[in-house]
Amino acid sequence: MRIIRGFPVLVGLNLLLAQTAWAVGTVAGTDIDNTAEVSYDVSGSGVTETSNTLTLTVAEILDVDVTLQSPPKAVNPGDTAEELLFTVTNTGNGNESFALVLDSTLAGDDFDPVPSAPASIYFDTDSSGDLSPGDSPYTPGVNDPLLAPDASVDILIVNDIPGATNDGDTGRSLLDAAATTGTGAPGVVFVGAGDGGVDAIAGNSGAADDDTGEYVVDDIQIDVVKSATVLDQYGGSEPIPGAQIAYTIIVTPSGGGTATNAVFNDPIPANTTYLPGTINFNGVGMSDAPDADPGQLITVAGVLTINVLLGDLTAASGPQTIVFTVTID
Repeated sequence: MRIIRGFPVLVGLNLLLAQTAWAVGTVAGTDIDNTAEVSYDVSGSGVTETSNTLTLTVAEILDVDVTLQSPPKAVNPGDTAEELLFTVTNTGNGNESFALVLDSTLAGDDFDPVPSAPASIYFDTDSSGDLSPGDSPYTPGVNDPLLAPDASVDILIVNDIPGATNDGDTGRSLLDAAATTGTGAPGVVFVGAGDGGVDAIAGNSGAADDDTGEYVVDDIQIDVVKSATVLDQYGGSEPIPGAQIAYTIIVTPSGGGTATNAVFNDPIPANTTYLPGTINFNGVGMSDAPDADPGQLITVAGVLTINVLLGDLTAASGPQTIVFTVTID
């Protein structure tokens, strides 16, 4: 009977130590009861003998998974509060809180992102995937996320981008989550530290995990070059009253980023008069009125101004050419 009673203990320990993968499994603190019996006949009568009931309480496995959700984040030099999204999941079998740490000084990249102030780790409270006014900042030891088995929480790490970066540079940033009960090599036991006073055991992750996100500098430079051609009423090129000035402006984007919703404005110079119908954008004549084409004549602070909607510009857009003509008063 002692062998029968002892057998379940050995099996339970072997399963606990040899388990190679945990999702949740049996919840920590669950009792596993086992009672053996032997049935036999005596003088034609059936008799059953039962062992004592042996109860084992399931220990707590400490495991966590950290997964990056964001693709490489395009940024510009000097940007602030640029976030990366991670998901932290409790892959153990007990309720566990996790300490979160941000590390932005990693080897192998071109620059070190700078953790934002006043906080650099936030809970994605509104599940928007980006930093929003309602997102709660994380304070170590104060609001460590407490997760039930298989529960997860979305975390934003937030960094500023140094100004001294170049197009194409990369900067890496890491989020680490560690069980507050303890971390260590798989199989390390924290006696009595689990749910309800059971033992806690470091799982396959060692009760800590991390993942790394990346910022990529997609810098965009816009060069604006303006030239003028003068044609006077005598066929010459003297800037005299009555002469026409044809202005040519070339806008050239370069770099790996995008200039979003770019707008060109050029006030009509004092002592000149705009020659109606002369706005030309990339070789196409524009009307002066605000309509479907991107060019128009508008008034800004009381001054007539050439306005052209350039749209989103990248290096692939190539040079953008605007031409218009004025007459010297």
